[in-house]
Parts: sequence; C-alpha cells; structure tokens
Amino acid sequence: MQIANGVEMLEISANIMGKLDTIFPTLIWDKDTVILVDTGYPGQLPKFREAMEKAGVPFEKLSKIIITHQDLDHIGSLPVILKESPHRVEVLASELEKPFIQGERGLLKITPEAIAQAMDSLPVDVPEEWRKAFKAVLENPPSANVDKTVADGEELPYCGGITVIHTPGHTPGHICLYHKPSKTLIAGDAMRVKDGQLLGPDPQATLDMDTAIKSLKKLTQYDIETVICYHGGLYKGNANRRIAELANG
Repeated sequence: MQIANGVEMLEISANIMGKLDTIFPTLIWDKDTVILVDTGYPGQLPKFREAMEKAGVPFEKLSKIIITHQDLDHIGSLPVILKESPHRVEVLASELEKPFIQGERGLLKITPEAIAQAMDSLPVDVPEEWRKAFKAVLENPPSANVDKTVADGEELPYCGGITVIHTPGHTPGHICLYHKPSKTLIAGDAMRVKDGQLLGPDPQATLDMDTAIKSLKKLTQYDIETVICYHGGLYKGNANRRIAELANG
C-alpha cells in the first residue's frame, strides 16, 4: 500500500506455526536510494521480491536495509536478501542490537524454554521433517553483518531525511524511524494496530514493558500523520494524540 510518494507499506503473509501471520515491512525510496525496513521471517525472499515489484521498485534496486531490532521476524530473510542482491547492500541497526543481528550473541527471546514452548505449540499434523527444520532455525537464527550503527536522534540523509528514534523496551536497542517529508512513523514493534486501533507494544513479546511505555513519550515530539506498525499495519487519524494517551498509560 502506497503511504506517500516514495513510501510503501509492504504486506507479507505466511503460514507460521500453523496460522496465517501478516507483517508490514516498509519500503522508502527516491531516485538515488532504496531502503527496506526489516526483512521478515526466514524464507520470505520471494514474497519480498513480489511485494517490491508490485510497488514498482525492483528488488535489484535495493541499496540499504535498516533493522529495527533483533527479533526473528525482523531479521529472518536478511542473509538471503544480501546474498541474492546483485550488488552490495548496506545494513544499518542500533549499536545495542548489532551483536544479536550478527550472531555474536543469542537472540534474547529465543531461550531454551521459548524453543520448547514453540515446539509444543506446533499443530500435531506438522511433519517431523518440518519440525526439525523449524527447531534448527530457532537454535541457529539467521545472522548478517551490520555495516553501520545508527544513534538516537540521528538524521539519515536519505529520501528527504529519516530520523532515528531509540525506543528501548521491546528489545534493548529497538528503534523507530520518522520519515520527515511524509510525516510517517515506522514504529517497528514499539506499537501495534489491532481492529483499527493503535495500541502499545505486545506485553507477551516485550522484554521490559515499563521502559517500552516510557519510550512512547519520545514519539510525541514528532508531527506524525501516519503510523506503520510491523504487526497490524497502518494507522491514520490523530496519531499524536493517540500516542500521547498510550505514553501516559
């Protein structure tokens, strides 16, 4: 879905653990630069190619990837996207998330307990071969080098200006991105949309809920017309007022 000139909300759906899961990565571009924000689950490169073509931006034009945080559904297809690109694609992320994305540290939410729980929750009709493959991905998540780290308040000089906002809580180094020309907030997992309503982060998937809610206060400093949440998609309306309500708990 086109949000503004040079801003597209991609819609990527897949059957994950027996149920349909749709995520909403963002594509931002101008004549010089094409940026993908987050890379979905493992194995979703064909869906990204298709979604980019549909947006009128060929996969081969991709020049930068910004990762909002370390979770598997955000870094899953990163290595294969980099491998399949005909030229070098620069990867950007926060300093705190870098060692997790690079595989130097284990993903914080993929604990032995979480793996056991995920395996137990698979439908009984899932073939044994698929179960083994799923477990192998959890035990050895995809990883890739981060070329450049970004800092809180930094303005990236691409596509009219993209401001990095450090919003810890969901993970320690989670970032949101504010695209100035279109007044669009790419919220990652700092917020979510459910039944058309803008909500705070998912308590079940957030490492530090108190910090995550405090982080929302930082977002109230920006003039936001549109919010893209990785889970739930688009929110338009009085975004600033709604974010202020969420930040005040």
